[in-house]
Amino acid sequence: MASSSSSYNSPCAACKFLRRKCMPGCIFAPYFPPEEPQKFANVHKIFGASNVTKLLNELLPHQREDAVNSLAYEAEARVRDPVYGCVGAISFLQRQVQRLQKELDAANTDLLRYSLTDIPPPPPSSLSVPPGMVSVQQMPQRQFSGGVYSSFPYSLPWTDTSSEDMSEGGGGGNHL
Repeated sequence: MASSSSSYNSPCAACKFLRRKCMPGCIFAPYFPPEEPQKFANVHKIFGASNVTKLLNELLPHQREDAVNSLAYEAEARVRDPVYGCVGAISFLQRQVQRLQKELDAANTDLLRYSLTDIPPPPPSSLSVPPGMVSVQQMPQRQFSGGVYSSFPYSLPWTDTSSEDMSEGGGGGNHL
């Protein structure tokens, strides 16, 4: 927890922003030091000083710092992206994780294919391929043409144009 700035006759960022005298028992002083004026300005702009005061008074003292940090984070996210705030950043990161998981799965599939093609083929009589399955020897060779692996009957994750492009942002506004 930050030290109270009221003992040094320097008002906390909240009292300075609100242009009032910072009293020794100021609820904002431990959480909004004078060195971080933008932190309170964002919180005040999004939530309002009276709402933050009510919230802090309802919480136990050991819970207040976490609450202020959460409010400050959400306020900063709302300033950057007024529509989605933190949810936009979380959604963006979740889509990125899903896209990277697909790429990882495709890379693992490719590694498996490559490792299977390096093994000499078994004698035809020792292993039979069930009907409807394609053996490694029957798989088409990968041919790279124009940025697309053309021999696969399915679209690869990095060539699929139907999913959202991560460069577009997808959540609106500027992202963190």
